[in-house]
Amino acid sequence: MAPGTHSVASSSRHARRKLINYIFVGLTSIATLIALTALVMILWTLVAKGFGGINAGIFTQDQPGGGSNLGDGGLRNALIGSVIMCAIGMVIALVIGILSGTWLAEYGDGNKLASVVRFINDVLLSAPSILVGLFVYECLVSHVLGHFSAIAGAAALAFLATPIVTRTTEDILRLQPNQLREAGMALGAGRGLVIRAIIWKASRTGLVTGGLLGFARISGETAPLLFTALGNPFMSFSLSQPMASLPTTIFQFALSADDNWRRLAWVAALIIATFVLSANIIGRALAARGSSSK
Repeated sequence: MAPGTHSVASSSRHARRKLINYIFVGLTSIATLIALTALVMILWTLVAKGFGGINAGIFTQDQPGGGSNLGDGGLRNALIGSVIMCAIGMVIALVIGILSGTWLAEYGDGNKLASVVRFINDVLLSAPSILVGLFVYECLVSHVLGHFSAIAGAAALAFLATPIVTRTTEDILRLQPNQLREAGMALGAGRGLVIRAIIWKASRTGLVTGGLLGFARISGETAPLLFTALGNPFMSFSLSQPMASLPTTIFQFALSADDNWRRLAWVAALIIATFVLSANIIGRALAARGSSSK
């Protein structure tokens, strides 16, 4: 092939690759712009409709009955119910998730049971929340307790948060250098003590991040709570009885023709979005600080 022909062919290939690259970058930029535009529109609608309905009664009064005057009532019982069930669910998820993630990372290499546990955990990560709610309903509500209750709602939330904590714990522990383990064992410490006193301590930022991500996952779940905690128009601290929550209140109020209920639904949605956004921001900030400190 003549030198001139080779140069023309090479230039043609280069131009074609640049064109394909420009098309690809353009398509990804358009997709990103569409996603950001949709997100901004959702957030703007949420803030515009939710912020205007916030007043002191939101945090000091329980949800009103139907037909109440616009501006009456609040979300105190739903806020407290969500906090109680999320707190109990996260305690269960953190205990089980951190322990199981530690076992997978520190003892599960080459273990067939660990492979099975890891596979099941990955399946649970993507399991629809309504299936989790139905499972807890069938096990706890229908057969064990015999009625809806806050403890059943907390159990459903724990089922959703545990796989996230487990996966995060395993990944964070695997990032810790083996020199930490070897140094601890060289000083005469047992493997369990090394994990508790050294590896967990070095991984605390990542463990906190996993907990925050799990909390962000469960704080807005509606379907599991409809099957388990159901809801309660009154203030209740009894774990054995139905309990109100922000997601179930939104579900009930948003479908209503009552203007005051719809106002409270937007306010509740804004509160949940604020909590979820804050948890994600804090989690990412902790993860970034942990990465920069290494």
